[in-house]
Amino acid sequence: MKKLIDQLEKDKKLSKQEWIELISSPYEEISEYVFEKARKQRMAYYGNDVYMRGLIEFSNYCKNDCLYCGIRRSNRYASRYRLSLDQILQSCKMGYDLGFRTFVLQGGEDPYFTDDRIVAIASAIKSSFPDCALTLSIGEKPLESYQTYFDAGADRYLLSHETANKAHYEKLHPPGMSYDHRMQCIWNLKRIGFETGTGFMVGSPGQTVECLADDMMFLTALKPHMVGIGPYIPHHETPFADQMAGTLEMTLLMIAFIRLALPYALIPATTALGTISPLGREKGMMAGANVVMPNLSPKEVREKYLLYDDKICTGDEAAECRYCIERRMNSVGYQIKVHRGDCKVV
Repeated sequence: MKKLIDQLEKDKKLSKQEWIELISSPYEEISEYVFEKARKQRMAYYGNDVYMRGLIEFSNYCKNDCLYCGIRRSNRYASRYRLSLDQILQSCKMGYDLGFRTFVLQGGEDPYFTDDRIVAIASAIKSSFPDCALTLSIGEKPLESYQTYFDAGADRYLLSHETANKAHYEKLHPPGMSYDHRMQCIWNLKRIGFETGTGFMVGSPGQTVECLADDMMFLTALKPHMVGIGPYIPHHETPFADQMAGTLEMTLLMIAFIRLALPYALIPATTALGTISPLGREKGMMAGANVVMPNLSPKEVREKYLLYDDKICTGDEAAECRYCIERRMNSVGYQIKVHRGDCKVV
């Protein structure tokens, strides 16, 4: 398998069958070798720097009913909320004072937030914090809406594809949600000029090695600026409540494979990694990640934005999250960098 890892490092791609062989390899046989290679590539592009994004979860209303998600429309036990423009700007101000220079506005697909409201929010953030980057993560929209957000000043957009295998996608989503439409949205974002992010869950119900190989084939074709992956973790109020969570080991391997295939990419060590393992985010960094996303949402809504069970840091103040993550990164030899943290190259 080391030959395949060397080939991936050199060519930045593999055939689907080669991906299947590599992903199927026993963790113990390849982990240290691939992690070392991934760290080498990370260092070549980003050195010891870790880019910090301030996450603002501004609405947990969602019109969709994805089978894996805790804020799905059918979860009648979810305590719903929406942040006002003032609350969003206050969160940004707090984050700015703590050194954040990128804000990630994330929410469910909430019809209340029309294009006009999103444009007003984006314009206000960019006007108040002109040296900061703004990322939106608000789901599938028409091409014209994406263009409107871009014209209003949004710099980046995150839209996880969740899985690049159509049959698997249809197992994870209800009728009415379209795999083809999701993929088209992602390509539209890149065509418009956004720094485009996508990603998938590791270990989601029904996922096979072939599904993960399809994910890697899609990523190497798309060449996104950012790839956010994390282990699938079930939520008790979903149809998948009794499913097993994804593993730390496979998630770390996929981070390393992505780093080798897309050495320039921005790859977060996610909160979900920290949820399944106390040192999950640190291990993510050692596998090739280079981004962290502490939460800037008001403390009173943190526990309401639960995509999965047992999410960490829901009771922390923003400053606690920020300095905790900095200490964690320092402990494994990395340093928080206070700037926008743009992707180096695609």
